[in-house]
Amino acid sequence: MWCARPLHVKPVRLICLLLGLLLACHCQTISAATDFLTLGDGFTADTVPPQVRVRMMGRSMPLQLVAADSGRAAFASLRYLRVRHIDFEGQEQTGELVCHRDIAEDLLFIFKALYEARYPIASIRLIDDFEASDEASMSANNTSCFNYRPIAGRTVLSRHALGMAVDINPLQNPYVRGEVIRPAAGQPYADRTQLFAHKIDRDDLCYKLFRSRGFSWGGAWRSAKDYQHFEK
Repeated sequence: MWCARPLHVKPVRLICLLLGLLLACHCQTISAATDFLTLGDGFTADTVPPQVRVRMMGRSMPLQLVAADSGRAAFASLRYLRVRHIDFEGQEQTGELVCHRDIAEDLLFIFKALYEARYPIASIRLIDDFEASDEASMSANNTSCFNYRPIAGRTVLSRHALGMAVDINPLQNPYVRGEVIRPAAGQPYADRTQLFAHKIDRDDLCYKLFRSRGFSWGGAWRSAKDYQHFEK
């Protein structure tokens, strides 16, 4: 006689799975007019689906925020984007981002324009694939958006915590403040007087597209420079 083997699940992950099921039960009817956006094949924005919420919980989305109001409030302002892009090997890829609903249309427009121009982006994955570690994601040269975290070295929440900031090709476009360089592997690219591939500057298409949609650029900051960073 066949018997099911006991399933061993870590308590934190079990909580995430249970909350994910609860969220699925509370999913509201999607309004095509306000929640779903598309700019053609491969460029869509929608409410964050239950399976993606489970991936985020306990990583980019703290469990204490999810527990309130069955998690609906925590995800209500966020949108899940799927976008096509060209990687550094010239291959077409499909990436995913979570952002604030207020910039979802902007990001679809920008990433579609970058794709059509064959602008190389190394990777576009949810930061949850890196256990929400900003350093790990940047070191892997991953482009990302939402991550509920403070500004590096401070207690004030980052614009990433609202889903209102995007980091593009962070390895070649590091954060620089004095001797501090993040990611650490981005040290060879900290000197912006040098010429190298994938550098974001004011002549770069990525910079121009983000600025055209009203984003500010971290490379223009005074006390620090965050060349990968665009925010609203």
